[in-house]
Amino acid sequence: MIRLRQIALIAPDLDPVVDQLRDALGLEVCFHDPGVAEFGLRNALLLVGDQFLEVLSPIDDHTAVGRLLDKRGGPGGYMVIHEVDDLDARLDHVVERGVRVVWSGDFPGIRGRHLHPADVGGAIVSIDEPDPPGSWRWGGPDWEVMAASGPTGAVDAIAGVTIAAADPDALAARWADLGIDESVRFTARDDDGPPVDGIVAVALHAVDRDRPGEEHDICGVRLELV
Repeated sequence: MIRLRQIALIAPDLDPVVDQLRDALGLEVCFHDPGVAEFGLRNALLLVGDQFLEVLSPIDDHTAVGRLLDKRGGPGGYMVIHEVDDLDARLDHVVERGVRVVWSGDFPGIRGRHLHPADVGGAIVSIDEPDPPGSWRWGGPDWEVMAASGPTGAVDAIAGVTIAAADPDALAARWADLGIDESVRFTARDDDGPPVDGIVAVALHAVDRDRPGEEHDICGVRLELV
């Protein structure tokens, strides 16, 4: 089993992006993870059903996120995080295909591995195995209580993510071969867009049947209600 659970966006300043997501979609913050300080970052996790939009911003100089913001020329997409139920087997599979692991974390309730973006292409990908399945340590201690009360905003699920690439067919084949292309589509990079491959859109399932087709440009990414 593999399932899209979380999409991470990056911005120079966290709070204005969180405010935009609240105003446009009614999303609420469920957690600020102190663990991301290890990477020189601060974050906010916003609940979408039992999935998450994460916003990250640098608090230190010389972070990987800061370098990507400079390279992109502004905010944008950063990570695709999948829940899996067979982490060790999947890790063996991607390593056999030349993918390096840039971060490993083994914690009570979850194990995760970040895959090297140069070996995958398009985004940093994380494959994470929670215990029990369906739980999600990264969402903090209160998200399940929040989720049980039902959606409070305009969307209740992340339906998919779009990655723009100079060669979308080759990138799609690479992700498919690695087995990480669940709920991911690929498109050609726009000449007017960022000069790097990356996440350009996130599809969100609308609660209100009148809102599909609505789009919001937030944090350098197009949020599409479907």
